[in-house]
Amino acid sequence: MCEHCVTLSPRGDKQAVEEGALFMPKFDGAGLITAIAVDANDGQILMVAHMNQQALEKSLASGEAWYWSRSRNELWRKGDTSGQIQTVHEILVDCDQDCLILKVTVAGDGGCCHTGRRSCFYRRVDRKTDGPVTLSFTEGPRSR
Repeated sequence: MCEHCVTLSPRGDKQAVEEGALFMPKFDGAGLITAIAVDANDGQILMVAHMNQQALEKSLASGEAWYWSRSRNELWRKGDTSGQIQTVHEILVDCDQDCLILKVTVAGDGGCCHTGRRSCFYRRVDRKTDGPVTLSFTEGPRSR
């Protein structure tokens, strides 16, 4: 048995999933679970990504965030190319265990978005009664 392996429990019944003490993540038909990264210090939503079982296990074992890239169809450790490595301080799971919140601190420039911003959520959808719906920036210009 390996030194840094983790074991995810198989899915149980509704009672076990919603009220039990075992982590039984529910992956979707593509083998993925949604993972929302938030800043561990101020709670700002930084990014939404997906994890497959391997990414989740690597994140639990290493304490660093690993994800599954749907566009590249590959496993990736956040920050390998940008330096924005995410240290995971806590993982929360929702009631039916099909969505995760990762409370993280970010190395490097502290950003998470490939556009050079701190958060991937840097625009707000403006409500309108007529005409095209527009976006307003909620975060400053790109840092890089």
